[in-house]
Amino acid sequence: AFQSLSFVGGTALRFVHGVRRFSEDLDFSVESEEPPAISQLATKINRDLTRQGFDVATSVKVNAPLEVVWVRIQRLLYEAGTTGNPRRKLSVKVEIDTNAPSGARTESKIVQRHAMFALRHHDLPSLMAGKLNAILTRKYAKGRDWYDIVWYLSRRPRVEPNLTLLSNALKQSNSEAIPAEWRRELIRKLDALDPNALRRDIEPFLEESDEIQILDPDRIRVTLAEEET
Repeated sequence: AFQSLSFVGGTALRFVHGVRRFSEDLDFSVESEEPPAISQLATKINRDLTRQGFDVATSVKVNAPLEVVWVRIQRLLYEAGTTGNPRRKLSVKVEIDTNAPSGARTESKIVQRHAMFALRHHDLPSLMAGKLNAILTRKYAKGRDWYDIVWYLSRRPRVEPNLTLLSNALKQSNSEAIPAEWRRELIRKLDALDPNALRRDIEPFLEESDEIQILDPDRIRVTLAEEET
């Protein structure tokens, strides 16, 4: 799959860079002119998991340009002891953007998480650009987005977003945000946020509950101002 796809989004950030929050889905972007058919990917996922002994079902949903494979595994949660209902399924959403904005830079890395495997992913500036685009164009605020931005801002050496990718992504969304002024755009977004709503959104996804304290709008404003200077 990684011959034509790149791993993006919050789960890529976790797998590749060890960000300390959980995520809900697996996001990919198409990087070639001939990506695999979504039905072929679903069939392969089903076949491979079945061969490993899982009771799995897959379904496909296409809402262009997004293609989604839902992977539902029965009994896994029951056998792990997280539910008393053997019929409850673990659901994993695999989402592929078939019309991803141009300008991303990709890297390949060997990852060791329960198994060793190779994956292609957006580099850190491109991942940051994707996160900025989500914050600036999403109609509602997600604490997970702001947690990730704080993570980017705290990196040393400093990470600067891929402005070419950010510009193309904003154009796709018909956003009037100015890519080069992304710090000021974030500060404007902060002024309209409900801090408690941000914390409620991120709380179930944190490895360490104390990290919820970083989602303080005043603290984020100070960090953005420092970054600008």
